[in-house]
Amino acid sequence: MIMKSDINNGMRGKTSFVLICCKRNGQYRFRKKDFVRRDTDSRKCGYPFKLCGKPMVREQGWMMKLMCGSHNHELAKSLVGHPYSGRLTKDEKTIIVDMTKSMVKPRNILLTLKEHNVNSYTTIKQIYNARNAYRSSIRKQISNEHIKNN
Repeated sequence: MIMKSDINNGMRGKTSFVLICCKRNGQYRFRKKDFVRRDTDSRKCGYPFKLCGKPMVREQGWMMKLMCGSHNHELAKSLVGHPYSGRLTKDEKTIIVDMTKSMVKPRNILLTLKEHNVNSYTTIKQIYNARNAYRSSIRKQISNEHIKNN
């Protein structure tokens, strides 16, 4: 993932760069210092990998420099639950909206999506999130119409 980046916007001393790191970089920061949950885990594992890239001055392309190349975790055996691989496509979101309007249960929506795409890594949590996003957008539309009418 991109940890940090900047572009040269003409200001003196500023250069374009991109700093790439593993999504498991760093340590988990607790939101409440007094409250520590022991039954959950974090993806963060202190993974130090960093790669820095800068555009080459006279040529096209980027110069990449390995800042830290050590690797302290195993590669994932499966992409199930990975945020990127489980993203919903526009078509899948449309299916979820249509089935939600028809009062179909989330588990049946997930089964339908799996039938359409056998290689889908979508989880039930993503179905619930998409349904909540749809319902929230409907509530927002209704409240905006209510404000306009008054």
